[in-house]
Amino acid sequence: MFERISEFTDQWGIDIWNALLETFQMVSISLLLSVLIGLPLGVLLVLTRPGKAFENKFLFNLLNTLINIIRSIPFIILLFFILPFTKLIVGTTIGVKGVIVPLVVFTAPYIARLMESALLEVDKGVIEAYEAMGIKTRHIIWHVLVRESRPSIVLGLTIATIGLIGATAMAGLVGAGGLGDLAYRYGHLRYEVDVMYVTVFILIILVQGLQTFGNVLSARLKKN
Repeated sequence: MFERISEFTDQWGIDIWNALLETFQMVSISLLLSVLIGLPLGVLLVLTRPGKAFENKFLFNLLNTLINIIRSIPFIILLFFILPFTKLIVGTTIGVKGVIVPLVVFTAPYIARLMESALLEVDKGVIEAYEAMGIKTRHIIWHVLVRESRPSIVLGLTIATIGLIGATAMAGLVGAGGLGDLAYRYGHLRYEVDVMYVTVFILIILVQGLQTFGNVLSARLKKN
């Protein structure tokens, strides 16, 4: 009997470890792709808005509306809504690979809006001073806008990452793997509440650790 309990415990630990690795994989890949899409979108939203360097009312309204539409759709609905698109892009709708597309579609517009908010916090006087010196816009974007707003960008990315972790948990409903899938299969379907408690505990530790790291890094960047 004790051997069976030991085998079950060992397998349970392996399942949790594999689920944690899958969660890290989903979050890291989705976050990287979302930043690569969201940061340029945020910069474009700032530069094309009225009164800015590349003012373009049509492009600004188009991006603004598109981002608002995607952000208004709850992730669990978006996940099912774009299943055909996900299938077309990656060839599957299950597993870690199958959830990357909806995670990016969900997170990139959110990051774009956070980046826009962070960049708009930069003092207009600083930007005007660089423009008066004849500094090119592309240099102003990197050396002024992005550099001056680094603390806010870090906090924004921290919030986005925490939201992404929550989205990966919901993705477990479609067999995406990760902690959410583990909690659903064992904690809900099999009524093994211990697995549910452990999963929740791990998620709390992840979120608390990530938020603390983001706060510390942001505070250090403000001093530099």
